[in-house]
Amino acid sequence: MARPSYCVLMLCFAALLFGSLSSATDISFDGRGLKIDGERTLILSGSIHYPRSTPEMWLDLIKKAKEGGINAIETYVFWDAHEPMPRQYDFSGNLDLVRFIKTIQNEGLYAILRIGPYVCAEWNYGGLPVWLNQIPNITFRTNNEAFKHEMKNFTTFIVNMMNHENLFASQGGPIILAQIENEFGLVKQGHYGQDGKDYVQWCADLALSFDVGVPWIMCNQGDAPQPIINTCNGFYCDQSKPNNENSPKMWTENWTGWFQGWGGSRPHRDVKDVAFAVGRFFQYGGSLMNYYMYHGGTNFGHTSGGPYITTSYDYDAPLDEYGNLQQPKWGHLRNLHLILLSVQKTLLYGYKRDIDYGNMMSATVYNYEGKCVAFLGNANKLEDLTINFQDNNYTVPRWSVTVLPDCFTEAYNTAKINSQTSIMVNRPNQADDGSEPYKLLWVWRREIIEDIMKNGLVRDSVITTNKLLDHLSVTNDTSDYLWYMTRLDVNPGDPFCDKTVTLHVHTYGHVLHAFVNSRFIGTQFGINGKYDFVFEKNVKLRPGTNDISLVSVTVGLQNFGDDIKDVPIGIHGGPVQLIDYAANITKDLSTNEWIYKVGIHGIKQQLNKVHTRHQHNWRSEALPTNRPFVWYKTTFPSPLGTDPVVVDLLGLGKGEAWVNGKSIGRYWPSITAPKDGCPYKCDYNQSYDGGKCVTNCGKSTQRYYHIPREFLDDRENVLVLFEEFGGTPDDVTVQTVTVGTVCAHAYDNNNLQLSCQGGRVFTDIRFASFGNPEGTCGSFKKGTCEAPWALSYIQNNCLGRESCVIPVSEYYLGPTGCHSSEYRLAVEAVC
Repeated sequence: MARPSYCVLMLCFAALLFGSLSSATDISFDGRGLKIDGERTLILSGSIHYPRSTPEMWLDLIKKAKEGGINAIETYVFWDAHEPMPRQYDFSGNLDLVRFIKTIQNEGLYAILRIGPYVCAEWNYGGLPVWLNQIPNITFRTNNEAFKHEMKNFTTFIVNMMNHENLFASQGGPIILAQIENEFGLVKQGHYGQDGKDYVQWCADLALSFDVGVPWIMCNQGDAPQPIINTCNGFYCDQSKPNNENSPKMWTENWTGWFQGWGGSRPHRDVKDVAFAVGRFFQYGGSLMNYYMYHGGTNFGHTSGGPYITTSYDYDAPLDEYGNLQQPKWGHLRNLHLILLSVQKTLLYGYKRDIDYGNMMSATVYNYEGKCVAFLGNANKLEDLTINFQDNNYTVPRWSVTVLPDCFTEAYNTAKINSQTSIMVNRPNQADDGSEPYKLLWVWRREIIEDIMKNGLVRDSVITTNKLLDHLSVTNDTSDYLWYMTRLDVNPGDPFCDKTVTLHVHTYGHVLHAFVNSRFIGTQFGINGKYDFVFEKNVKLRPGTNDISLVSVTVGLQNFGDDIKDVPIGIHGGPVQLIDYAANITKDLSTNEWIYKVGIHGIKQQLNKVHTRHQHNWRSEALPTNRPFVWYKTTFPSPLGTDPVVVDLLGLGKGEAWVNGKSIGRYWPSITAPKDGCPYKCDYNQSYDGGKCVTNCGKSTQRYYHIPREFLDDRENVLVLFEEFGGTPDDVTVQTVTVGTVCAHAYDNNNLQLSCQGGRVFTDIRFASFGNPEGTCGSFKKGTCEAPWALSYIQNNCLGRESCVIPVSEYYLGPTGCHSSEYRLAVEAVC
């Protein structure tokens, strides 16, 4: 028979913890942990950024986090989104911070509010409003009075809002921690010297002056002034230490994966490595750990940073971009959370003893009031190690941690996954009767190519000058697009007249399009992180007046690093030249009269909106393909069911997409990841970084774009695309994302839970074997021994059901006949 399971016991502990939130009002801390009403409490938190989903998604995301053993939700506050113009605030829609925090509270979870207000977060400009650049003599994030004035104003605004809504724990709310600044120690302090140190002290003084009744933290800030708690961010924080013996060991960002850039491969972090990092952290005295991200979400509109951060911010998190459980990551971590919560009092109050076995093998024992918890940690990357602990032998796989909640029973090992793997599939949108995929019918319009009129003016131009200005200084980030336009008169005797010469443009990026006399001559963009490039194309100038229009395009503003304010963008200073290389003649146009216009004409005409006065000007005949600067529009019915919805834009170049007038973000399916660098097999037993364990080599960086169901109407929906590079919409399809296949490779004496999600049921069991099966999902095969009842037991208990629980033991599945100390169950099922 199976040994006693800890599942029921752990669920009871979790329920007790979550149910106690409403009375948690007094928040303090000591060197062992955060205290809630005087009781040290283990915090397992997950980051969910409210603007990267929709208000209608928040409850489901938070519920799934709670079910996953998470007891706190952490979020940044996004200054640029909330204050797009000075003293003009926006907390509507998915910016409704109060609603988000109250949703957390209603689910009985704690909240961690990272006000910053600089956030990094792969968010546009790190969350700083671009209008800050217009303030004279401002320098960001240092002892600069202009910056401190604005930072204090916004931070005060947020704190007052939370106070007004009684959302701090001292008022009975869910917020147990608040953060000021963000990772300043990584980039700024050394750069600014004493001004940096003074700024850190000012930040601490500002935070404490609010007297909100909860502790304040600073992450990656080794000199955080007391009583500010300095915390760790990184892939591993087990060796981190607070800067004061009275501060607890906290981990504010446990990176569950990594972000993706346009032209990059797709990062993945094996859940075995994530769990190993968590196990090590709590083995060595950790008290609070937050997953960054628990749900990554979507960079709607122009919110992605970088440059070149993709619209998807999936982050390989436990909940995928659309809110699905990303299995086995969600389930494997859930099992660890429940065990940690069940022994939290022993961990936070117990006497701690470390045992070094050598060869990077160690044990840590916690004893409290007759209870004992042990962690067996093997940091050896190459060898499984067997040790004798308290007169029992335990084999600990390489790069793993075993948890013994009673110092005897192995209840969990970070390298042994007992959760399902979900293989997601995309299904085409069906017509209303569900009989066949819905065919999209397109109409189109040209984007107006801006030129100088006969009178020398340009419609809606913003400035005329004899300089090549910085892109951001003109647009103030109100649009990705900035037109640089100049006019050149060429006389018949001019050496450049009626000859093929080279247009030479130096730009700091990110993308450049060039037109001469309204004729498109070429596009170029920065690659491999090098946004500073030279564009050269041959042109032929006609006698008389010639117009040159250069379109500079941004693809997300830099979100991290020193002096992001001073990073040049666009054709900043040039030069722009015409060059006859054969005759060695150069005409410098950099000091010509340049006329600037912000944005594209179609946006001003509201072609991206559902109902506009320009509706009748769309054309249905002669649909253009592979032509830049074209608008496409189509309609589609809402997909049946409740599965997440995406649009597959493969075949298009680059641009932006709107559904029913709401931007679902930039798209760029034509840019592909490098062909090389994706390993055939990625071992978890290595120190992780974002360049390891990538997939999707040689394929489109991102072809699928999330359409939240809340953006859809019950009947007809309007999809509008602005195609900037040129492509074809012929193969564009609306699809749903769901679980197609479920696989598992579970160990004996565990309960394996299988689920199809989304109301779908199991329709077939393709494989089931309990004993010593071999292979991986999609290629399982029987080993040398197996239990006789496994397949029939799983068929009887799973087919026709949305979920089922399989006790992995000989008692239920039959004797294996194996001569082994450990048996495994392999299952592959179809939803």
